[in-house]
Amino acid sequence: MPALKALALWLLILVFAVANGGVREAVLLKAFARDTAFTVSGLLLVACILAIAILSIPWLGRLTYPQYALVGGLWLLLTLAFEFGFGLLVRGGTLDSLLDAYRFKDGNIWPVVLVVVAIAPTIAALVRRPAR
Repeated sequence: MPALKALALWLLILVFAVANGGVREAVLLKAFARDTAFTVSGLLLVACILAIAILSIPWLGRLTYPQYALVGGLWLLLTLAFEFGFGLLVRGGTLDSLLDAYRFKDGNIWPVVLVVVAIAPTIAALVRRPAR
C-alpha cells in the first residue's frame, strides 16, 4: 500500500510540475529575464515538492528512514522516466535537447530539483518526526 500512496503523491507532484511550467511560460518569462525566470521556476517547484512531501508524510504512513529513501528513489526514477519518455516519444525532442536541462545553463536548476525529488520524503520525515 505505501507504494501506491507513493505513486499517488508523485502524480500530485507531476501536476504541480506541469502547472509550474505553465506559470513559467505564461508569467515568469514575461516578468523576468530568461535566466531569472527559470531559476525562480525551479525554486518554486522545489518548494512545492517539499510542501507536498511534508504535508503528506502522515498519509504515507510510518516508514523507516530507508523506506522513505526508497520512496524518494521511486519518485526520482518516475520523474526521469516521464521526462525522457514524454520528451522523446511525445514531444519528439532529441536526447541532446533533453540533456540541456542538466547543464545549469540559462538559469536552469533542474538537477537541483531532481536531488530534492529524491530526498524530499526523508527530509519530510525528519521535519515531521524529529529525532528524540
